Amino acid sequence: MARRRRRAAYQKKKQNKVGMLLVTAVILMLMAMVTVKGSQLRKQLDDYQTKVDEWEGKIAEETQRAEDIEEYSKYTQTKKYIEDMAREKLGLVYKNQIVFETEGK
Repeated sequence: MARRRRRAAYQKKKQNKVGMLLVTAVILMLMAMVTVKGSQLRKQLDDYQTKVDEWEGKIAEETQRAEDIEEYSKYTQTKKYIEDMAREKLGLVYKNQIVFETEGK
């Protein structure tokens, strides 16, 4: 009977060691998977941050463009704009104004 008890105790110790080894292996595999997935997520986060920076730059450009269009819209409603267009497109000048042209034209 003492032999059986020793043998049973030995088998339990052996089973405990195998169980601990399996648990350790599973934990190590989980840690490896978490590390790999974390690395992938960091890379993805960096990619998204780059895209956010690009879009913020485009938003700033478009905001500036909208302001420029607004200024141009105000300019087109002024008398100076009308005079400039008359000179440029139609070649009109004031009565007392002297026009100098270069020989190359």
